[in-house]
Amino acid sequence: MLMGLLFSIAAGALVGLQNIFNSKVNENTGSWMTTTLVLGLGFAASLLLGVVFEGGDMFRLDLSSMQTWYWFSGIIGVGVVTCVVQGVRRLGPTFAISIVLITQLVTAMIWDTMGWLGLEKVPFSWNKLAGVLILIGGILVFKLGGRNAKTAEKVQVHDPI
Repeated sequence: MLMGLLFSIAAGALVGLQNIFNSKVNENTGSWMTTTLVLGLGFAASLLLGVVFEGGDMFRLDLSSMQTWYWFSGIIGVGVVTCVVQGVRRLGPTFAISIVLITQLVTAMIWDTMGWLGLEKVPFSWNKLAGVLILIGGILVFKLGGRNAKTAEKVQVHDPI
């Protein structure tokens, strides 16, 4: 379990860093070139690391037991990168990624609860829903609280007293 937690923490940190990098690349190249660069370099890195760590075993595939639609994960990745880059550009990194994470959590909870696409069904609980709602409330406090603080700063700066 500890390794799962460490990998999850690392993934969260890497996703946050990647989104900042992607946003900076997008400022200079545009959304589609950013997506192409991100996924192209990701492919090259995955291929290289796969060969280094797995050698020839990496190319021994048994795709017969896998559903065909699972192969489209990379196409979904295009949508992920494109949408996140645009969200970060329009909302800023923290707010955009907060929304992405909440949406991931809600979507995962629905898919787990329904047992769709061969997932093992995980029973719904009100505690899980309460946790998601608390996170959503935290994001709202984060976003709306910042506006009030900025407004208060402006009032203090312009106050002649």
